[in-house]
Amino acid sequence: MPAIDQSKVLIIATNGFEESELFQPRSELLDAGAKVVIASPHLGEIQGTKHDEKADTISVDAEIASVEEKDFDALLIPGGVANPDALRMNEKAVALVRDFMAAGKPVAAICHGPWMLVEADVLKGRKATSWPSIRTDLSNAGATVLDSEVIVDGNLVTSRQPEDIPAFTEAFIRLIETRPARAAA
Repeated sequence: MPAIDQSKVLIIATNGFEESELFQPRSELLDAGAKVVIASPHLGEIQGTKHDEKADTISVDAEIASVEEKDFDALLIPGGVANPDALRMNEKAVALVRDFMAAGKPVAAICHGPWMLVEADVLKGRKATSWPSIRTDLSNAGATVLDSEVIVDGNLVTSRQPEDIPAFTEAFIRLIETRPARAAA
């Protein structure tokens, strides 16, 4: 099993991501020694939000069109209303979510991020949580929806809101540390 410092984590995001749901997990992953790559539909910077107000930006490392699941150990999907709503219209982003889930690699989605799981059609028979306003979408996609700080179901980690970030990130890191190592490229 790989140590977290041998892991490569992909974060997919675009303008409108909830700042804390990207920055805090990314910081903890980096502090633990993971290599983290932020991919977006476009290069440059993406604009974060704090609820519905503009917040800090962050530089993008790669375009979503150029990344492949096989090159990463895990996937993180931050929330914010606009972020997953825009990403679910990007066929490559949806395909990445589907590919990570099919490969059994750790996938973590928080707040509105689970909309990507709905769009990728990977929730049938899974337990998950999310921001309250999208729980019906999760249920309609076949998930058993629970109201809990963090839900771990196999390779999937979901949480409800920014206040859940510590438990969310801890569960995600633990899952990365216990999964089999990725084959060298």
